[in-house]
Amino acid sequence: MATQHTPSNLEAHGDNNINLAAIGGLLLVVAVVAAMIIKNSGLAAWYDAFLNIKGVVKVGEIGVEKPLFLWVNDGLMAIFFFMIGLELKKEWLFGEFKDRKRVVLPLAGALGGVAVPAAIYLYFNGATADAVAGWAIPTATDIAFALGVLTILGSRVPVVLKVFLMTLAILDDLMAIIIIALFYTSNLSMMSLLLGGLFVTIMVVCNRIGIKNLGIYVLLGIAMWVCVLKSGVHATLAGVITALLIPAVGKTPNAPSPSDEVLHSVHPWVTLAIVPLFAFVNGGISFEGLNVTRILEPIPLGIALGLLVGKPVGVMLCTWLAIKAKLCQPLAGVTWTQMLGVACLCGIGFTMSLFIGGLAFAEVGIGYARIDRLGMLVGSLSSAVLGAAILYFAKPLKVANSHA
Repeated sequence: MATQHTPSNLEAHGDNNINLAAIGGLLLVVAVVAAMIIKNSGLAAWYDAFLNIKGVVKVGEIGVEKPLFLWVNDGLMAIFFFMIGLELKKEWLFGEFKDRKRVVLPLAGALGGVAVPAAIYLYFNGATADAVAGWAIPTATDIAFALGVLTILGSRVPVVLKVFLMTLAILDDLMAIIIIALFYTSNLSMMSLLLGGLFVTIMVVCNRIGIKNLGIYVLLGIAMWVCVLKSGVHATLAGVITALLIPAVGKTPNAPSPSDEVLHSVHPWVTLAIVPLFAFVNGGISFEGLNVTRILEPIPLGIALGLLVGKPVGVMLCTWLAIKAKLCQPLAGVTWTQMLGVACLCGIGFTMSLFIGGLAFAEVGIGYARIDRLGMLVGSLSSAVLGAAILYFAKPLKVANSHA
């Protein structure tokens, strides 16, 4: 899979973000395992009580009251999406996405990695009204877990391939944001939407007239989050919108921008605290009544196969088509076997799959919620093992060519 194309700013993307994501991936796994152990022990009642601790924030007559698990899913995950929005903006203006040609290959992979898993899920569940809502669950990629696997493999994986996975996963998250906005919104309140739109307009004006004070954008973003939360649109989208409107240019040419400052501050908290806490809150799967044969039920089977089969097939097929159509060049020094290994790692769903699953089956009942998580676990763990094995045994390009 030889080519002349090598991204020029791999070092800028480099080891810091990858290592941080790797540590976050390890913490995510620990959090999920801990949640499952606690949920299936004598501490299960304590775990449930912890999830249902009530929290209230109130200003005058306006307030928000939610149990802890919803504060995590609707509140802290808004900060997760806020970070994703900051990363997207940075990449688009100054990073890999600035050269639009470099976006084509990972974008093609991301599109295939959404379409094919969704099609597989719908093949098994398209005829069941309640189950259809879960079609987006196997379309997500957990960047922290996937990069954690790549980091364990070390020098066996070319840096350019790690950057490809990071770029694809970011684009994958962008598609997840769009899917949530379009397909997981209900009972709209136009008054709340209009108020939210007013705060967005104020932020746009602040950005245009050159206001760099980060506190103003944070306060306006929080106000918008409350409005979006009350509107029926999922509140995490407020995080993305706020991130896109924070100025990306500093007060002086050499000064860090407000966007860079907040991304630098938020990134470790999100990766090392918020995502593992989300995994702990949502990973408490009860094994009562579960057995291996339940993976063959339509919902978990559609999710597991969507992740394990649909992701690599979609990523490989669409990247191959994009290269054959001369829309982009293949990655320098990377074999198709190595690409297949990374495509399999894209089937690690965890964080976003859990998140979308909670949205999809929130009103259907605990039976669906439990069984969809079984599919996520089986599909994600199988994808991790398969992808790691392929990359471990894959020969580097020069070795592969010497035996050609």
